[in-house]
Parts: sequence; C-alpha cells; structure tokens
Amino acid sequence: MTVVHLGEGGAWTEYELTAEQAAILAATDMVRIAPGPRAGLWRLRDNGLVGAARIGPPHGQVEIRVRPKTPIDRLFHLLGYARKARGWRREEVDAGERTELLPALAHAFARAAERALGQGVLLGYRETEEALPVVRGRIRVKEQIQRRHGFPVPVEVRYDDYTVDIPENRILLAATHRLLRLPGVPQGTRRLLRHLPLRLDGVERLVPGRPPPAWTPSRLNSRYQTALGIADLVLRGASYELADGIAVRVDGLMLEMWRVFEDFVCVALAEALRPYGGTVRLQDERHHLDLAHRVRLRPDLVLSTAEGSPLAVVDVKYKTGDTPQQDLYQMLAYCTAMRLNRAYLVYASKTETHSHVVTGTGGVQIVETALDLSAPPEGLRGQVTALARQIVADGPDGPDGRGTTAAAAP
Repeated sequence: MTVVHLGEGGAWTEYELTAEQAAILAATDMVRIAPGPRAGLWRLRDNGLVGAARIGPPHGQVEIRVRPKTPIDRLFHLLGYARKARGWRREEVDAGERTELLPALAHAFARAAERALGQGVLLGYRETEEALPVVRGRIRVKEQIQRRHGFPVPVEVRYDDYTVDIPENRILLAATHRLLRLPGVPQGTRRLLRHLPLRLDGVERLVPGRPPPAWTPSRLNSRYQTALGIADLVLRGASYELADGIAVRVDGLMLEMWRVFEDFVCVALAEALRPYGGTVRLQDERHHLDLAHRVRLRPDLVLSTAEGSPLAVVDVKYKTGDTPQQDLYQMLAYCTAMRLNRAYLVYASKTETHSHVVTGTGGVQIVETALDLSAPPEGLRGQVTALARQIVADGPDGPDGRGTTAAAAP
C-alpha cells in the first residue's frame, strides 16, 4: 500500500504510483494529480480536502493523509458551527496532542463518548409496531383486519418501549464502528473505542448506506451532545462513483475546508447580527439576475428588513492571495439584482484587502475583509462581531447613511 502525506495548500509532492492507482486518484478528485518527470512518478497536491482516506482495491490501495494548515483546536472550533454538526460549540473538545484531523477527531470522539456514557447509557421511549401474542399498547385495527383476516392472534400493536435502542445511542455506536475501520486511528484511541460497543449492548446497528436517525437536542441528552456532534462528522464519509460507473471504495474522513469555513462565517455572523433586529437568510435563492427568472442567484448571506427587503449581501471565499476578478463580478451581480450599494467579500487569512467602488454604478462598493484563522476562538469570534458592527454601521442609520440597521436570525 502506498501512503501519501500532503499538507493543505502545500507544494506539489512526487510519489511512485502505478497507472491504476493514478487513474483512481484522478477519478475520485480527492487530490490533484499530474504526471511527473518520468514514467511511474506522479506529482500530487491537495484539492481542498483535509483528513485521511484509503482508496482503491486491497491489492493496490493508496492511503491519503492531508494535514490542515489551520491548527486543530481552531479547526474544531470552526466545525462547531457546521450547519449539521451540533453539540460542542460551547464545550472544550479534547483532541490530545495530535496535529492531523482524523486521529484528533477519533480521540475527541472517544473521550466525549466515554464521558457521556460514564454517567450511564441514555434511555428513551421508542415507538414500536409489531405482532404479539398478547395486547400491548394500542391495537392497529386496520393492520389487524388486513393482515390477520379475522384471526384474534397474533395482535398487530403499537406501543412505546423504554429502551437503550434510541437514535442517540445508535449514532454513537455507528460512529464507533466506522472509526474502528478507518486508517490512521492510533492504537491507543482504538483501545478506547473498543470499550464503547460493550457499553451500548442492546443498541441496534445502523444499516450501511442509510442516513443516520434524527435526534433533537434537549435537556435529557445534553451530556451526549458533544459526542453526537462529532459523530455526525464521522458518519459523513461515503464511497465515490467514477465517471464510467465503476464504484471505488473509499474508507476515511475527508472534510471540504471551504465548506467548513463558509458554515462558520455564515452561522457565526448571523448570530452576531441577531441583536440588531431584521432577518438573515443563508444560501438565499429568492433572487434572480434577469427579469425572466432564468438565472438564479445564491449568495451565502443576505441581510434584510423584517419585511424582506435586502439590505446587505455577504459571500464567503476560502481563498488567500489576490482577489479573483470573478469574485468581484459575482458581488456586482448581487448588488445589481438586489439594488444594493454595498456588498462584502469575506476571505480566509487574506494578506491584503481592498474596498472597490465600481465605476458607472452610482457608487456601488464591494468591501473585502478577511478573518485570521490562526487567532484563538475568542479572537475569531471577535473578528466576526466586528464585521457585524461594520455591516450595521454602513446602513442608513450608520455614519455614512447608505443602508439600514438590522440583524439576523438564520
């Protein structure tokens, strides 16, 4: 097996690969790949994903490990704002001393699950439908008539069962088994993980390929929420399908950093705007560039009045370096369609930012700003709060009188 070590945003690195391995890597698009200076030598670089994965058939597997450039503790803070992952934003997550994503995430999950189960396995009521020789709960009259044709037993019933086999425990068990299969999980963490299924005896395993069951945060499952939030990330992995229809097995955990950054900025900025009133829509699809509504626009965040009139638009880009012209064109399209005078581009750790006044538009301004991802969590949240204040101050009730004071609820 070939093991490839890459860094996020790093330089091209050369590795010896067979033609079959190179074809699989190119098809899955998990890394960027180009021919090297001679046959059998290939140049590899990350493709915006971080984590670890094992790809291909057993006889020629390639293990990819991509180390994030953002420190692990900062990355975990960003992940706490993911739109689907819930649970640990307000709680310290123990990643140990690890610097790679998968070992750190596995260690954090094992510790969080251990803490959750250490207070006892959570029990809850689950609605069950089955045929029994005696009546329990409520008789399902329609099913009894259709299936039993007048016979009194067995009885089709529906009842609430107080059990350990509830969504929260199923998710923890599924994440545990998945992590035990993944490459790159240290032996010490594996030992911790192997204890968890013993604590979850009686919990049914999830059917592979089906989405995990839904769970609702509550006071009763509050001690589980950190582990459940991490488990949500663990369970996102899947197989890839090649363009020619050939399935390629991919075991691992790879995260799209642009999506992680976008989720953090949008959710955190919406929260920071909330005290000012108004509304915020994320991934707002109500707007179109043309009168015929054929060209749909989808900005990351739109700040509006309570009546729905747009006040400001924000788009998030996980980029560094020079500003691509297409980003500016995109923001100008947003301003034109929504009749706004100002738009905001939020970048990740950009070294230089600018404010562009667009000619021939009567003063439309596109403001670039950047967040320093190397800052501690408090500093990062402070940067988002400052951006929210700037957006509000730039409104018509602010110093320059060009917008309105409002804020958000996502």
